Amino acid sequence: MSKSNAPLAESIEFDTEFIDALKHIFEVKITFNHVLGLRITSIRPELVTGRIDMKPDLMGSFVHNRMHGGVVSAALDAMAGLACMAAMGARHMDEAPLQRLQRFAKLGTIDLRVDYLRPAIGPHFELRAEVMRLGSRVASTRMEFLGADGKLLSTGAGAYIVS
Repeated sequence: MSKSNAPLAESIEFDTEFIDALKHIFEVKITFNHVLGLRITSIRPELVTGRIDMKPDLMGSFVHNRMHGGVVSAALDAMAGLACMAAMGARHMDEAPLQRLQRFAKLGTIDLRVDYLRPAIGPHFELRAEVMRLGSRVASTRMEFLGADGKLLSTGAGAYIVS
């Protein structure tokens, strides 16, 4: 993934309270993410990463033990939303963690595109998402869905309302 936001974002370190609250919102409060088994592995202003372990409930093809395309799409969408939260949080570091978290109430998907490059087959999957541009109203994102071996399985691009 590119480092389009890198110069500004790499110099910012999130406080533990903010990261813990984001993880709780993402993994527990958003129940669909919990159903998917989507877990955050890293939250940085310029890049967020996550993981999904394969389980029978996520299967689209029992013959090939392949993950359902809707799971891939939903996971990429969720990760892009998290990337928006991280980018917004980094933009407002002058605010208290709770105040930054309240900014996410209006976050929503405007547009989502997913390209399925290879079947999602494997014991677990890694996900990455970054914000390419964070405007005052809309954020543009790019996402990747990778196999346990690091092979790129799907890519995504999305637009999100952030105000």
